[in-house]
Amino acid sequence: MDYNTISVPSRVEYVEKRSKFIASSSPINGEGEAVDFIAHIKTEFYDARHNIFAYIIKDGAERFSDDGEPQGCAGMPTLELLRRRGLVNTVVVVTRYFGGILLGAPGLLRAYSHAAGLAIEASGLAVMRHCDIVRFFCGYDFYARAENLVKSFGGQINNRDFAVEISFEVFFPKDKTSDFIKALTEISAGLLNAVTDGETYLAQNK
Repeated sequence: MDYNTISVPSRVEYVEKRSKFIASSSPINGEGEAVDFIAHIKTEFYDARHNIFAYIIKDGAERFSDDGEPQGCAGMPTLELLRRRGLVNTVVVVTRYFGGILLGAPGLLRAYSHAAGLAIEASGLAVMRHCDIVRFFCGYDFYARAENLVKSFGGQINNRDFAVEISFEVFFPKDKTSDFIKALTEISAGLLNAVTDGETYLAQNK
């Protein structure tokens, strides 16, 4: 199944009534990476009053922390932002340096949500396509036709090895794999056969 995430890590700063909010976001592959990212940010901004966070993993794991802010004003709104945008495998940490002026619960909620939103926008959105890993061999005389066929079925060549024959490793969207294998067999008059060899996810910017 495809899923939505963010493209690249980002960091943005936002000031509200002299309080500085530093929002850091990153795509992640699992809960362990989320925990490591949060720990890294907390170490980097060890002198900040608060480092709130939220993350969602595609297997269903969700976590958030207000890190000392009033309950419901920081971590949960950030988690809700990820939910509303349909993002998984995404972590956001918002660091706050207190500026001496109290924001109140509504002000904190707005400020944290705004900072997290800025970080997500800076990261950009991506679709992680669920793909088959397809492998096949061909002779040098068939190389150009093979490449063109791969492209025509929306495949992305991950690796080529030029030896006695050329070996291909290609990522195909799930709904294109069988059609490509059939087409390769047909245009080569049965001389070439491709096989699936596992699955992966491939990021494509939205």
